[in-house]
Amino acid sequence: MPILEARSLSKTYRLGAERVVGVVEASLTLEKQSFAVLAGPSGSGKTTLLNLLGLLDTPDAGSLRFEGTDVSTLDERGRARLRRERLGFVFQAHQLVPVLSAEENVALALWIRKLPEETCRSRARAALEAVGLGGLESRRPDALSGGQRQRVAVARAIVGEPALVLADEPTASLDSETAGKLIDLFARIHEERGVAFLFSSHDPRIVERADRCIRLLDGRITADERAAAGVGA
Repeated sequence: MPILEARSLSKTYRLGAERVVGVVEASLTLEKQSFAVLAGPSGSGKTTLLNLLGLLDTPDAGSLRFEGTDVSTLDERGRARLRRERLGFVFQAHQLVPVLSAEENVALALWIRKLPEETCRSRARAALEAVGLGGLESRRPDALSGGQRQRVAVARAIVGEPALVLADEPTASLDSETAGKLIDLFARIHEERGVAFLFSSHDPRIVERADRCIRLLDGRITADERAAAGVGA
């Protein structure tokens, strides 16, 4: 069973009196353990489509099934539960809470699920160790480098053991060396944990490593390419 099945998703926005097209009749199926990228220039609809697939926004038209469940049948509480328990998110701006330590930022994803305190803490420490930040658990975001902050965001995304991680332009604010190391980290997590990844990015290094590249232009999917090599290449 696929993780995601989207059919003819469309979304428009209002900017004042103007209607802006976000996504137009986008259809795709995402298999388990995918390492795929939504690629295209700025304004092509990548982030809008990623937000629709991640249940962060609702389409004007079309349908979406997640692990066989028709998302349209869920109320907001059901959508929130699905996001908490089956999805992980990494954003271009890491969106860490400034007053919380690295450990607390990661544990936050489990606290909202009302898990026991020690379970949250121990799993947060394990996730930080997995992304190479063991020993930095007590540091706040302002005491971490940009790359380290993104690794905390990755730890937060995987700590709940999601089926799918969605990452929106995760390397955009990083220098070349740090971005390359982050992509290596994504690939390692994918291979070791069997987590599916879907990126939105125009970073050619992510496109090269992906096993599938879904190209967008002006809100429409224009190509869906599967790579002969990917991920570890």
